[in-house]
Amino acid sequence: MSDLSASQGEILVRVARQTITSLLGLAPENALDPAALSAPLFQEKRGVFVTLHKNGELRGCIGSLIGSESLLEGIRHQAENAAFHDPRFPGLQAEELADIQVEISILTAPAPLSFTDPAELVAKLRPHIDGVLLSSGSHQATFLPQVWDQLPEPEDFLGQLAMKAGLPREGWRHQGVEISTYQVQHFDE
Repeated sequence: MSDLSASQGEILVRVARQTITSLLGLAPENALDPAALSAPLFQEKRGVFVTLHKNGELRGCIGSLIGSESLLEGIRHQAENAAFHDPRFPGLQAEELADIQVEISILTAPAPLSFTDPAELVAKLRPHIDGVLLSSGSHQATFLPQVWDQLPEPEDFLGQLAMKAGLPREGWRHQGVEISTYQVQHFDE
């Protein structure tokens, strides 16, 4: 899988914003030239997340760890989901759009991380590099690498991730927990 250039990342951020703008019934500013969307890389199937911030605070974040559609369609789909279907927030309103900053994350495929105990797990994590997927039975949650900015201590990061998955804060320490890691390229406005 190839990395995206800065200009390709900028194009995909604009695709996310224009998708949201159109779904709000507004006319997009600076519409993209369709030729800009023809890069072969945009047809790769990759995991993507779209994150929305309003005045620096999270306003929506939804994505897919595994690419089941083209990068371009994934960005459009997850932009809609982040704006209108994140269960933590009401759907975005047109009057909020000017205060929204759009960020996209393009993921590598998650890879299982082997560890024998909680101390080894903490030692193997790479803050600010690894996104982490925690699974235990029917419970699952992920944090993108950008979350390390708010939760720089690995034990706190894993505790919050366990709670996001519906487990107790110390659930990441329990036997049977599976951890996978992935990396991202992220672009924002």
